[in-house]
Amino acid sequence: MASNHKSSGPRPISRGGIGLAGRPPSGIRPPSGNVRVATAMPPATARPGSRGGPLGTGGVLSSQIKVADRPVTQQGLSGMKTGMKGPQRQILDKSYYLGLLRSKISELTTEINKLQKEIEMYNQENSVYLSYEKRAETLAVEIKDFQGQLADYNMLVDKLNTNTEMEEVMNDYNMLKAQNDRETQSMDVIFTERQAKEKQIRSVEEEVEQEKQAADGIIKNMSPEKQVKYIEMKTTNEKLLQELDALQQQLDSLNIKKESLETEIAHSQVKQEAVLLHEKLYELESHRDQMIAEDKSMGSPMEERERLLKQVKEDNQEIASMERQLTDIKEKINQFSEEIRQLDMDLEEHQEYTTLLSVVEAHTLNSNSRKPGLY
Repeated sequence: MASNHKSSGPRPISRGGIGLAGRPPSGIRPPSGNVRVATAMPPATARPGSRGGPLGTGGVLSSQIKVADRPVTQQGLSGMKTGMKGPQRQILDKSYYLGLLRSKISELTTEINKLQKEIEMYNQENSVYLSYEKRAETLAVEIKDFQGQLADYNMLVDKLNTNTEMEEVMNDYNMLKAQNDRETQSMDVIFTERQAKEKQIRSVEEEVEQEKQAADGIIKNMSPEKQVKYIEMKTTNEKLLQELDALQQQLDSLNIKKESLETEIAHSQVKQEAVLLHEKLYELESHRDQMIAEDKSMGSPMEERERLLKQVKEDNQEIASMERQLTDIKEKINQFSEEIRQLDMDLEEHQEYTTLLSVVEAHTLNSNSRKPGLY
């Protein structure tokens, strides 16, 4: 019977998918391992027997797919995964590494371009910032001027509100003008002094440079031994200067520490008492050391007697020498006094002689002038 006859031919492939129950015909290429589900219509809305309907009766794909079993994302429903990927690349040859290198170079080029754009943007912002800064300085000067004008206007408004007389306003104006003139003169004097100081500094620098050149010339004209000695002394001087700077810094730090300790002591009565006790202890120790040194320097009574006699003899000799010197000085003083007295006498005689000579000359002139009248 026709109903009991089994067809030995292959099962026809539907348009909605691939039947998995029978063998594919030999004339048709078998599908790959990744079997794709038909996506002409959503599986949940497909009707049986349509293009988007279910596949054949055999295989796993013939089971009914429920919407609740599908993975859900933030963007909505997603399709079913069609299977695992095929086999990866097995041989990493030259072309593979070249492609990888090209992709990395492309990424680096993109990043370099991005950084270059950022640099250009930062440079533009910097230039704009500099222009804005100059403009801000100019505006700050203008704001300062406007603030001065505003202060003047506010003062004028206050004067008007308080019904101040015009004479008082003029007095204030004259006083401020005089003050401004004095300050202007003071600024001119300061500016002149500054120019003079700068000129003096330049002249001193020129003199220092000339002295330096002269010193270099002297050093060049030195003998080799003196040059070596000069270099050694210069090196020693530099080392000593460095040590001096280090010691000066140490001294400054100690002074700062001293000031801080003095401040702490000034705020603490106990520390003040401790300082006084330390000072007293230092004085007592110094006195003790002095007494010990004197005791060590003192010998026996005979030695002390001889030392005192020797000191007395030396003192007597020194006194006698001083007396002799005093006597000599007195004699010299008397001699000089006698010489001065003699010089005074000679001076008086000379003055008398000069006076007498002038009188004689005057008398002679008078007598000569009278002679023509006798005839």
